[in-house]
Amino acid sequence: MTSELPTNVPDNTDNFDRIFELLKKEYPSAAPALHFSNPLELLVATILSAQCTDRQVNVVTQSLFRNYHTVEDYAAADIREFGKEIYSTGFYHQKAKHIIASAQLMLSDFNGQVPDTMESLLKLPGVGRKTANIVLSRAFGKIEGIAVDTHVKRLSRRLGFTRHEDPGKIEKDLMAIAKREELEALSMTLILHGRSVCVARKPKCEVCVVNRLCPSSRV
Repeated sequence: MTSELPTNVPDNTDNFDRIFELLKKEYPSAAPALHFSNPLELLVATILSAQCTDRQVNVVTQSLFRNYHTVEDYAAADIREFGKEIYSTGFYHQKAKHIIASAQLMLSDFNGQVPDTMESLLKLPGVGRKTANIVLSRAFGKIEGIAVDTHVKRLSRRLGFTRHEDPGKIEKDLMAIAKREELEALSMTLILHGRSVCVARKPKCEVCVVNRLCPSSRV
């Protein structure tokens, strides 16, 4: 299989527990790669991570976080100058706009704090459920759902855990078969497997630890 989003993959949710156990053994140290020390830094880093590698985001934030410490710092930032500082993360103008606008909204509506509820986080410019789930789980220890990025989306479909393409519907399907307390681990595990083995164009099915349980396997 070479297509990134397969079609007509049979339902394979009965094998979810076996597949997840094998993947957890393969990636026992699945953990977030973004560097941060507080909820604000995590929010900024997660917004920057859209269409960019975590490694590159960490390079950018290493200097960015030395220049911007508070919500007020981001809210008062010059969008052109800020854009230059995050240029290498891609889509820098839109990201700069979202981060500055989010900081301004946090000052006006959330007492200068990063919101700790899904409803409030989704009010911030540029923040969707994926970003909100990451901030809630990693900064506040609140598991509201699962972050569905391109890897989670691709693997969920290939493995037969969902037939949907919409991230919101995929999230609901995964929440229906996984334990709530393991949703963060599931997201990170699928991401790592998607980066190293179940890649987009030419998945390495021959070395995949779940190739006998995957309905999309070429083995």
